[in-house]
Amino acid sequence: MAQDYENMTYERILQRCLDRVPDTVDRREGSIIYDAIAPAAAELATYYTILPAEMDRAFPDTAQGEDLTNKARERGIFRLPATAAVRRGTFADADGAPMDVPIGSRFSGGAVTYRVTARSGAGQFSLTAEEPGARGNAYFGTLFPIDFIDGLGSAQLGAVLINGEEQEDDDALRARYIESLHSATYGGNVADYRERTEALPGVGLVKVFPVWNGGGTVKLVLVDSAGKVPSKELIDSVQTAIDPTQNQGEGLGIAPIGHVVTVEAAAGKTIDVAMQLSLAGVSWADIQARVTQNIEAYLQKLVADWAQNEHLIVRISQIESRVLDVPGVVDVSGTTICGAAENLVLSEIEIPVMGAVTELAA
Repeated sequence: MAQDYENMTYERILQRCLDRVPDTVDRREGSIIYDAIAPAAAELATYYTILPAEMDRAFPDTAQGEDLTNKARERGIFRLPATAAVRRGTFADADGAPMDVPIGSRFSGGAVTYRVTARSGAGQFSLTAEEPGARGNAYFGTLFPIDFIDGLGSAQLGAVLINGEEQEDDDALRARYIESLHSATYGGNVADYRERTEALPGVGLVKVFPVWNGGGTVKLVLVDSAGKVPSKELIDSVQTAIDPTQNQGEGLGIAPIGHVVTVEAAAGKTIDVAMQLSLAGVSWADIQARVTQNIEAYLQKLVADWAQNEHLIVRISQIESRVLDVPGVVDVSGTTICGAAENLVLSEIEIPVMGAVTELAA
């Protein structure tokens, strides 16, 4: 079909139109009929030129940007907006003692402005980036007050409690659209819980366990959007959105009336790896960081498939393959995972977390 569009040139369209004119009518260039048909043929040729692109805009496999947004909206799927990072801030007075700061106070760090939004303990507060997106996740260190705070000695920006995320890209939105074609969501079924929970800010993956504690009970186990064990703040936020603890089962959140939903964090399983290496032209100190990075990339790839698998298996062969990709590594042997020379099978709620990587003496 695309080939036919390409062949619909001005000359071809004009000739086809002229071929339909009776021989008794003058069809030569400059004739009345020729001059009447030529402009229309030119316009039609223009439309045929853009038609393939317009066809691409109409289908989810090829639509982009606003066109894909509109296509997904037809199925009640909306592009996820950028969300702001929530961080932990620690405040102290001039003597180093924990100090409380006013809710709403504004601080700057790493060219991002953060606003104090909630108190979690003495001198401990949650801060929300004023600018949505992943930029609010990056900076760690000293905060500088924008508003004067009497007695403030130091302010430090620490852990990421809820990851800030960029607006959902086309590939992710397209994947959710296509998944919706294969799994029917209905109020309170597994697909519905998965879809609506993963749409909440900071949530990356979710496993749904229906009737885990009797009829009407549902357990949601989460991984955050960075593929890590989620913070307590994220778990509390999702619990409130799905089924507020103080009103469980009453249908005041996303969950239907009668569903008692428990939200929990995935359990992190620390993966310690030890192995014997044959090296050429490098030392262990030279490559340790690269080896660790390659193994961690493998573990993150496993986490990406966590929601679709009952159990994750950390495999020695996969670890050794990635270590062999490091320049200077000639051979790998005697590999152990958490002290055992065998693959490690995780429980259904566990995700792997990078631990120590050790070179064993030959």
